[in-house]
Amino acid sequence: MNAVVIAVLVMLILSLLRINVVVALAVGAIVGGLVGGLDIATTISAFTEGLGGNATVALSYALLGSFAVAISKTGLPDAMVDLAIKMVGKQEDSKRKTYSKVLIILIILAISISSQNLVPVHIAFIPILIPPLLKVFNELEIDRRLIATVITFGLTAPYIALPIGFGEIFQGLLQQYMAESGLEVTKRDIPIAMLIPTAGMVVGLLIAIFFSYRKPKTYKEIKITNETELKTAYTKKSLTFALLAVIATLGAQLTLSQVFDVDGMIFGALAGIAVLYFSGSIKVNQADEVITGGMKMMAFIGFVMITASGFAAVINATGDVEELVKQSAALINGNQSLAALMMLIVGLVITMGIGSSFSTIPIIATIFVPLCIELGFSPMATLAIFGTAAALGDAGSPASDSTLGPTAGLNVDGQHNHIWDTCVPTFLHYNIPLIIFGWIAAIVL
Repeated sequence: MNAVVIAVLVMLILSLLRINVVVALAVGAIVGGLVGGLDIATTISAFTEGLGGNATVALSYALLGSFAVAISKTGLPDAMVDLAIKMVGKQEDSKRKTYSKVLIILIILAISISSQNLVPVHIAFIPILIPPLLKVFNELEIDRRLIATVITFGLTAPYIALPIGFGEIFQGLLQQYMAESGLEVTKRDIPIAMLIPTAGMVVGLLIAIFFSYRKPKTYKEIKITNETELKTAYTKKSLTFALLAVIATLGAQLTLSQVFDVDGMIFGALAGIAVLYFSGSIKVNQADEVITGGMKMMAFIGFVMITASGFAAVINATGDVEELVKQSAALINGNQSLAALMMLIVGLVITMGIGSSFSTIPIIATIFVPLCIELGFSPMATLAIFGTAAALGDAGSPASDSTLGPTAGLNVDGQHNHIWDTCVPTFLHYNIPLIIFGWIAAIVL
């Protein structure tokens, strides 16, 4: 059996058995390497050499975590929580309770979407904003699986559909690797090609909201450690500096990415921290504690991303990624409909294993794009297949920041399981619609 499939299955089974994701990835990598014909020394060497592949991403998240903690010192998250609680008010009747649920869901959805473009802090906002809201969720009896599904939508759908923020990076990679593989496309074509697949995610979100998790769910009222100490007094001045820091972060990132064509996440975070530091929002004697605290907050996610990079290096070293695609192509026999479906499934398997749609792009580009050209797919259909295949699995993968982030915020009181309450719900509601709508896009475009 193919080493890539074996490695991913081992990782997923161990994760479903509640084994730590880092351990599951490491074991899956070793098993995949051995099945793929590598000896133990070569497997371990490939794994350790590959660990640096996501080092930049891990550092970006660490600094974004520091920026999020620094922002919390201004009281901005507390102001947002207080506003949400004020809007919710006392739950005196079921009708008001329903309106309050809708309002909370819309607020979280808007913030999650904005974290990918308007305020590009990605998942760093979650451990700051969500824990204080758990009390509100409990009062409204909101199923936390619904909140996880809403956040994951906001973390993934925008970069698939919108060419700004993280979407600019994702779509830029699609264009770059398609050109290197023999097919030139313009950036303005990408959002159009990804419109139908994104519509699939919208359908999944609506199913989660109105059907899957609409029933009330009761949670225990568990006091979060140092909950009262987490509250921060805020003033108009502190909130003004918080907004200036957000603008500085966004401005630095956009300037570096648009003007100088480099990744601006790290220096964008540093710009925001600098504004808060020089404005006095962070005291001199608190600076080290704030920055270190933010790094600690994002440390687990960083370690998972780094381990996933080692996992990807091992499955690449086996050569079975290309073999998997060749085996799929052999079953196609010139059938476009079957070809589109097989390529989407292969993309799902790969991304579920490494946890990053961005990292999946270069792995599948050199094979998928020529195969689409050979089978006569239009450039727009090729874009839809390639982009959807890369995005598939980001929602639902135990190693993805899009699932790790929601769990980090929802499980602070120990009542939300990463695999069963985040990964499984997001997999079902987003990956299945993405396959269906991605296949439709491949046929109609």
